[in-house]
Amino acid sequence: MKRAIAALAGLVALAAATGASAGGWALTTIVPTNQVVSSPVAGGGYPVPPGATRPDAGTCRAGTYNSNHSESWLAVKPGTESIVGSSKYFFENFSTFYDFHLGSYTIKQGKAVAANQVQGYDCTTAGPGGTFTQDMPPSWTNNTDPNVDFDSKGRAYQTTLPFNAFWAGGLHPNGEIDVSYSDDLGRHWLKANGGQALDSTNNQTSTTFGHVEDKQWIAVNHIVGNVNHDHVYSMWTTFNGAGGNGKIMVAVSRDRGATFSKAVQLTTPSATTPANTYVYPSIGSDGTVYVAFVSGYDTTNKNRVGHVYVTRSTDDGVTWGPFVLAATPIENPNGFFANTKFRDGIIENFAASPTYPGHAYLTYENWDAAAGTSDVYFAQTTNGGLTWSTPSLVNDDAGTASTDQFQPSVAAGSGGAVAVAFYDRRAACPSDASILAGHRGDSNTCIDVSIQAFKDSGGSGGAVSVGPNVRASISTWDPDQPDQKVGGLTQYPCAGHSDPCAVGRGFIGDYFGLAISNTNVYTLSVSTHYPSGTVQSDSGGSVYYQEQVLGTVSRAALGL
Repeated sequence: MKRAIAALAGLVALAAATGASAGGWALTTIVPTNQVVSSPVAGGGYPVPPGATRPDAGTCRAGTYNSNHSESWLAVKPGTESIVGSSKYFFENFSTFYDFHLGSYTIKQGKAVAANQVQGYDCTTAGPGGTFTQDMPPSWTNNTDPNVDFDSKGRAYQTTLPFNAFWAGGLHPNGEIDVSYSDDLGRHWLKANGGQALDSTNNQTSTTFGHVEDKQWIAVNHIVGNVNHDHVYSMWTTFNGAGGNGKIMVAVSRDRGATFSKAVQLTTPSATTPANTYVYPSIGSDGTVYVAFVSGYDTTNKNRVGHVYVTRSTDDGVTWGPFVLAATPIENPNGFFANTKFRDGIIENFAASPTYPGHAYLTYENWDAAAGTSDVYFAQTTNGGLTWSTPSLVNDDAGTASTDQFQPSVAAGSGGAVAVAFYDRRAACPSDASILAGHRGDSNTCIDVSIQAFKDSGGSGGAVSVGPNVRASISTWDPDQPDQKVGGLTQYPCAGHSDPCAVGRGFIGDYFGLAISNTNVYTLSVSTHYPSGTVQSDSGGSVYYQEQVLGTVSRAALGL
């Protein structure tokens, strides 16, 4: 059952506005609506045997994805208020072992109407010829990394990363890169490219770092009338070697997903460094394909200055360049944040303007070594990425105690609308039942979502900020939830696939969703505020799973 959370007018609006002021946001009458869009769904998955930390081959079965829903993305169907969202769905009570598949959310006119597992990657989904099989592939223990974009005809696409759990022993093959598409707002998904993978790693395992794909993304040209409209650009990183040596690969479909070109390497060491990842493609208003990525990534060392490069293609992804250094963020040296145990996510996000040719926007988190906290910055280009503005600070919590702002997303909409959203720890933890007893009243611990609006009028100055940071979440939530146990297992999602989960190995997601329609700014993010209505803990109380919450803020209210 969907759990719609009302936050509308009258006394509720007044209370939310007052709470925003008290929590460190400027006093504002802008009040978002929040709606929980995640809900339990039936699907195929792999249980973890007692005493083990991963599934066994051949054990896929029908079950329920009724626990955590970590990590988020969403896209708005062009010209409408209909949305497809996506996230990780964790299987039954095995969250602590990182046991998940991708799921999607069908949202019409801002209201959630359906949720389901993305079909085609498990034993309960009919494969080629209509048969069901335990064979790996097409069945996989996991499917991951939500991303989605629309073409001009309303088809939604996502690049997927199905893989087999490799910890404590490998299952072959390790993984592959696929694209799936949906013509009914995410209810049903079909594999693109004739059902064939864009890249595969047969007989490789992630324990050897021989050939490992990750951090995939998608962008679609939905500019009506453009010569390349409905072309689909799928990108990912292939890692080779334990030091994080990564190259970004690109494949293009020019027939709405029926086929994809052979994957080619976008980055070369002579252009950037041997290590590149966190790729974000985006399509400009003139059809130019832009790509932002982080170079110099090293899996053995997070205490470093990063390098965000942006490149572009003006010939439909055939050739690329130049590779321009757009920002040099200082990355979180710890890989996680104080007072809690979840790991830090992807450092940057990127969007090109659908309104003004040559305008594009970059946001990233930056570590303040003196304060020991993270901030969010914004930079932009108005000449097609050839030069970039001096980065500006986005979070405006200077009047409060030093707190973390992190994992930003940026989106661009019609009429020069731009928004940056980020996870925000400026508000002290409340004292409601969803907050762990040891965290109640603590500072720089619990999380909200904030939005900063920008307006681009097309000139050389680019986008300028409009108003203060706006709170887009109604309820502050505790990232160390769920701390309850079900069937003897802690329900906390753990990238370290262990129980208990070590500090720095907890998981809320590497990014979260942000999109701008003609009417609203939408976020899709995690919250543990809402108790499960279907699962009881071993102690008999509620379980505070990670749910996916759709936040909606009016463009008019934001001055956009």
